[in-house]
Amino acid sequence: MERRIEVLCEELKNQKMDASFINTKENFFYLTGFLTDPHERLLGLLVFPNKETVAVLPAMEKAQLEEAGFHGTIVAYEDHEDPWKKLKGHLQGVHTIGIEEEHLSYGRAKSLLALLEDHQVKDVTDILNRQRVIKDEKEIEMMREAAALADEGVEAGVAALSEGVTEMEVLATIEFEMKKRGVREMSFSTMVLFGEKAGHPHGNPGDRILKKGDLVLFDLGVVWKGYTSDITRTVAFGEVDAKQREIYETVRSAEEASLKLSKPGTRIGNLDQVARDIITEAGYGDYFPHRIGHGLGINVHEFPSMSHLNDDVLQVGMTYTIEPGIYDPAVGGVRIEDDVLVTEDGYETLTKTTKELRIIEK
Repeated sequence: MERRIEVLCEELKNQKMDASFINTKENFFYLTGFLTDPHERLLGLLVFPNKETVAVLPAMEKAQLEEAGFHGTIVAYEDHEDPWKKLKGHLQGVHTIGIEEEHLSYGRAKSLLALLEDHQVKDVTDILNRQRVIKDEKEIEMMREAAALADEGVEAGVAALSEGVTEMEVLATIEFEMKKRGVREMSFSTMVLFGEKAGHPHGNPGDRILKKGDLVLFDLGVVWKGYTSDITRTVAFGEVDAKQREIYETVRSAEEASLKLSKPGTRIGNLDQVARDIITEAGYGDYFPHRIGHGLGINVHEFPSMSHLNDDVLQVGMTYTIEPGIYDPAVGGVRIEDDVLVTEDGYETLTKTTKELRIIEK
């Protein structure tokens, strides 16, 4: 963690900042190794290019931060205390300060800047994004573990399918099985969608009953040791018609084409475009309304955006999702999603569940 702070400090020097104030729980975790949710309470790091880092957090969590190995100054406060007053002495001489522009609330920005006699504000979001985008071996191992748990979640969902069961009943089974494996938190609200409801990319599970001939879409992930996974698989229940099979195989071809381009030096936008071209040529271009994927790590959606407009190139150690889909409410929807790691000679899919069309007969 100290090395991560050192890298950030070097960038602050390069961009002539006196300090940066980091207040998202994800970046706090990345830089300290301590993951917490402070709710409404202030959590933050003051990182200086030439002096010791200062952490501010509720007093009840001070011991856990120390146990995580943080060696800087800790400003701990009780609920009745104003943490900004306790921070003021640490901001002497700071004029140019970096913040996470999209995440620091207006109220907290006012409180922070009121401590400075004069100030210039810069955004450090891109600095942190580009630092976090390359995962080290420890991060990759945790992401492999998170992906393996996501694979198990899909299998738990498939095993729970039976005629007459509801989406919410299957969802409950998945999350119960994950809890039994030690997962405290899902990456996002688990999706289990039957039939026509799978035709909505971000549908809401409910009391829809499973019937023969339905496509079933599972989209789920877990938070494991601070890192996330995200998998989507679509199966058919009881039977599958020609149209459903055509849509499925089109999506699978699109995903495989995008994966084949996953290697160092590839323009990110090309991964989206190659999948989009296959889906469009098959006549379903209007039914693929989202980008091919997103960065993955501490956040389930993080830098980079895997849009066809992205001119950045893939680098060894990047992790992201590839998830083309076709959504036709008249037929149902198909999405296939994998978690991907860029390696020196290509890629590794961290999620391993089969992508052959599975017809579940019960």
